[in-house]
Formats: sequence, structure tokens, C-alpha cells
Amino acid sequence: MRLISLCPSNTEILFALGLGDRLVGVDNSSDWPPRRLDHLPRLGPDLAIDIEQVAALKPDLVVASRSVPGMERVVEGLRQAGLPHIVLNPQRLADIPADIRLVGDATGRTREAEAVARRFEETVAWYQERAEAATTRWRLYWEWWPKPVFTPGRRNWLTDVSELVGGENVFADCDTDNVKADWETVAARNPDVVCVVWCGVDERRIKPESITGRPGWALLAAVQHGRVYILPEGQFCRPSPRLLEGLYELTRRLRPEWLANGAPPVTAWPVA
Repeated sequence: MRLISLCPSNTEILFALGLGDRLVGVDNSSDWPPRRLDHLPRLGPDLAIDIEQVAALKPDLVVASRSVPGMERVVEGLRQAGLPHIVLNPQRLADIPADIRLVGDATGRTREAEAVARRFEETVAWYQERAEAATTRWRLYWEWWPKPVFTPGRRNWLTDVSELVGGENVFADCDTDNVKADWETVAARNPDVVCVVWCGVDERRIKPESITGRPGWALLAAVQHGRVYILPEGQFCRPSPRLLEGLYELTRRLRPEWLANGAPPVTAWPVA
């Protein structure tokens, strides 16, 4: 089966199902697993996929997504070209195991997908049990982009991740998936934790002082208590099984006591 993935999270789901060797092309941003994609044709950025190049690769299935606003145009291009495709549209954490099962059914890997999805759900349940018993609540601010600020609202998997570490997203009162804000608005919400996950930017390029030195931010609880974390965006911005890696790393920082008596079922997603 000849497969094409049009965004990083879809690529990661395919590898989780052991289908990496069936890929014949990927989008420009797919980068996991490292070195396993180097030989594949790149089909363009996720919002500007070259549909003609996709068609030339004669795929049996294209795995598309609507996880980023604007991807609808790509999906329409696939439809007009008559290319076989499925479309994932994850918003919340629970959508990810559902997408894994959908991809498994579409690729003849139903049994493998069920095992992966259940492992994901078991790990989420491990965190849920501990989060419900937590006596303190962290208030987390997630930064997808700095200026203008883009941050997740209620309808996003990072709101769920916040709750699974015994906290809450400070923008969860905004009933949307994506909130446009500014530094002053963030400061007014005074988060306990700042998580910087700039989309498409290597965390090693981000200087902590560019965050902590913003006007008025020195007074933030997160800054005063040293809880400004610059994190790998690949573990937080992509709705794939690798979100569990990010969740584990965040737990190590915010809830190390949870790990004293054992780790959750999944701490790092294996490459199949």
C-alpha cells in the first residue's frame, strides 16, 4: 500500500502503526522519526501541498488533516483530483485514539491500531486518576506564537494536557480552539506556569530572556518561581501519540511525586 502523509502528526501515527515503510511522500515539516524520512519526496508545506506531485506518486491512500486552519483547501484539492484520502480532524486529546483507529481501519491495520489506541487511553487514565486526587492546581499558559500571541482555548488537546497534570489552561474560558491575544492579556491572567511551544521553531533557538523580559512579566508567578519552560513543540503541537512524551516530561517538572512509585504505561513512543 502506497501511503502519503500531509502533516507531521499523521506521519507519526503511521509510524506508530508500523506503516512507515509504506510512505512514498510526506509534507515538508514531517521530521519524526529522525532520519527515517530523509529519502522521501517532500510535497510542500502543510497549507500549500503540491497536489500534482501527490498525484504523480500514485498513492493508494493520502492521510490529510484539518488540524491547522487553512488545510481545508488542501483537502478540497485532493477531492477535485480524485485522489483516495481520509481526513483527520483532531481537536481534543480523546480524538487522537479515535484517529488512530480510523487510520488503522483505512490501512488494514485494525488490530494494531486498537492496541496502540488502548495503550494511549490507558496512559491518559493513569494521569487522570492522579490529577483528580491533586490538592493543588497549576494555572498553565501555552504559547504557540509570541507576537501576536496565539494560544490554545478550551477546544484543544493542550487544555486536556493541562488538566492531566493537575492544572488548567488559563485561556480555557475561551470556547474555541485557538485564541489571539497579547502579552498584556497574558500577564493579567498571571499564570503559574508558562509553556513555550512555538510552532515549527526548534526550542534551542528560543532564549528564555525573550520570554521573561517582556514588559510586566517579571511579576508573573511563573517567572518569579522559575516555571517558564521552553519545550519541544513536536511533543505538544502535534495531535499524535507523541503527546504522551510531552505529558510525561511536563509531569517530571510539575508533579515529580507522581513518578516516585512508578511511571505511566507510556513515557516515550517507540518507533515501529
